[in-house]
Amino acid sequence: MIITVVCDVLGEENNGTTIAAMNLIRYLRGKGHEVRVVCSDEKFKGEEGYYIVPSFNFGIFNGYISKNGVSLAKPDNKILKEAICGADVVHIMMPFALGHRAALTARKLGIPITAGFHCQAENITNHFFMMNVGFVNRIVYRIFYKNLYRYCDCVHYPSRFICDLFEKEVGETNHYVISNGVNKIFKRNENVPDEFGGKFVILFTGRYSKEKSHKVLIDGVALSKHEKDIRLIFAGEGPLKEKLKKYSAKKLSNQPIFGFFSRLEIIKIINRANLYVHPAEIEIEAISCLEAISCGTVPVISDSERSATRYFALGDKNLFKCNNSENLAERIDYWYEHPEELKACGAAYLGYAEQFDFDKCMKEMENMLYNAAEKRK
Repeated sequence: MIITVVCDVLGEENNGTTIAAMNLIRYLRGKGHEVRVVCSDEKFKGEEGYYIVPSFNFGIFNGYISKNGVSLAKPDNKILKEAICGADVVHIMMPFALGHRAALTARKLGIPITAGFHCQAENITNHFFMMNVGFVNRIVYRIFYKNLYRYCDCVHYPSRFICDLFEKEVGETNHYVISNGVNKIFKRNENVPDEFGGKFVILFTGRYSKEKSHKVLIDGVALSKHEKDIRLIFAGEGPLKEKLKKYSAKKLSNQPIFGFFSRLEIIKIINRANLYVHPAEIEIEAISCLEAISCGTVPVISDSERSATRYFALGDKNLFKCNNSENLAERIDYWYEHPEELKACGAAYLGYAEQFDFDKCMKEMENMLYNAAEKRK
């Protein structure tokens, strides 16, 4: 097949949407498909199969956008038509300007359209201090539907949670619920050297933004009976980085490690970590949590009703009350004080993670694209 993948956001693999897009692109090319990629990332300029469009200029807000580690693609009709013309199917990653224009172009050319659902309303509204304003979030979902999903032959949802949430707002869609999957390189390695002086290491991977709730984890560690023996690692990028550094310096004996790590580096860190804590209040799937449990690292997850990640909990001790640092501290202390149970729970998660096998999930994505192309024929 000839598949055009349209990415409003594509850059460093420091966010779930980019990781999902690049994983799909690599897999489909590995299976012999011709994959055309439309994006605004200049680093791909000149590479075969990439069609580079401009980025939006947000003026005084460019600095804020860059702190999020992303740029937003600006549609170019000529480039879009060139990338889409002759394709068997167009797969659109986001319901923003480039995705919207790509859907209109593909529809005009009679080419099947599929789309992924990788953005919750709160990922947008949190930047305008309206993350918890329900009617605003509902409006955002309806805009998403109007911009993109109403044109789609089928929609890919990474979790049943987000599928049900979106369809509650806009009505039924022809949907496929498929995990983004976890790459096979994320596996258990018990021979990782200790570079943290024997500390109890807690890892969280997530963009430094409000909905990821980093402060809840910092406060949870500060309240732990074993605070002095804990080392936090925050893997990610984002606009709140400096604020989080200052906040943790006031709260903790051991300053957390902040930064973006390569995949090989993060695999080592996951395997060294004693716990993976996911405090995020807003989450569609959380590939980072799946990567951790695929290595047998025990998770402690916020039970937020607006997060799909809570469904990864195997027991009560793998959950804590949303935004409740005291309850989180209790969970941290429990696992710190019960190392044998921690080890047994990690082993249980190795088996649990098999359902998120990368090749299995990508094969389902490939079948979805085939089905969309055949249905339109």
